[in-house]
Amino acid sequence: MKRIAVLDDWQGIAATSADWSAVTRQAELVFFRDAFADEDAAAAALAGFDAVVAMRERTPFAESLVARLPRLKLLSFTGARNAAVDTAACTKHGVLVCFTSGRPATFGTAELALALLLAAARQVPFGDAEIRAGRFQENLSPGIELYGLTLGLIGLGKLGGRMARYAQALEMNVLAWSPNLTDERAAACGAVRVEKAELLARADAVSLHLVLSERSRDTLSADDLAAMKRGAIVVNTSRAGLVDQQALLAEVTAGRLVAAIDVFSHEPLSADDAWRTAPNTVLSPHLGYVTRGNMAALYRESAENVAAWLAGAPIRTLNTIG
Repeated sequence: MKRIAVLDDWQGIAATSADWSAVTRQAELVFFRDAFADEDAAAAALAGFDAVVAMRERTPFAESLVARLPRLKLLSFTGARNAAVDTAACTKHGVLVCFTSGRPATFGTAELALALLLAAARQVPFGDAEIRAGRFQENLSPGIELYGLTLGLIGLGKLGGRMARYAQALEMNVLAWSPNLTDERAAACGAVRVEKAELLARADAVSLHLVLSERSRDTLSADDLAAMKRGAIVVNTSRAGLVDQQALLAEVTAGRLVAAIDVFSHEPLSADDAWRTAPNTVLSPHLGYVTRGNMAALYRESAENVAAWLAGAPIRTLNTIG
């Protein structure tokens, strides 16, 4: 009997988020909740599996790992693309790669960006912690209201455009920049296109909505962060690599900036990760796309991918084997 591994089930919801019966009738299904400590741990745990279902950009599948899994014949991941999977290496080693489309339009990540912005502006997590510790307002400084302030959006695609609409509802001024942004696109979203330097100098909060690539890595450099207003909020629900992480840590530690972030360079965070104790921060554990509706859609299509492969008629394939 074939064995199927479902990885990265950090919340323990994979089994109940979809109907896996078409898979379990033909194969053994094993769910993994914990992240692997390293590649050696992943190779040891997955050596006996024929197929793997992975959550997008959680467990990396570099060629060095794929080569150590000779039994592996199918790798299905959630989402349309996955920078953590070496698809060419999978093809080389005879591993079929499948994807999922998920829901046609999801704005959970933009909604979380708004939630983080509001939470940082009004110090909601700190206030919650103070009440639970038996205090009230004693240690809280006044927050800020966003009405009339300026939000700078770096990236104005589907999610950045949605964030612009949220900001307009709050009657904020909206500036936007990205390398290819046009005046027309900015105006259509209710924003004003400016150069990055002007955006950083004027914005009271900056929210990032770019895809991470070598071109976009460190879009906010140490110099960029230093150019921002004192007390400005940096919201990142996209990818940690868009921002110089050490520079951002230095800025929040010095009390010059506030960071409201959902994404980290290494996830889950290690016990000694500096972000765990960083001041002037609001942190969430990469929850942007993790909504009930989206996760149900992702796991449903993952189950369909595995069942189709078991039946000899694979669907949603990214490569061709043989």
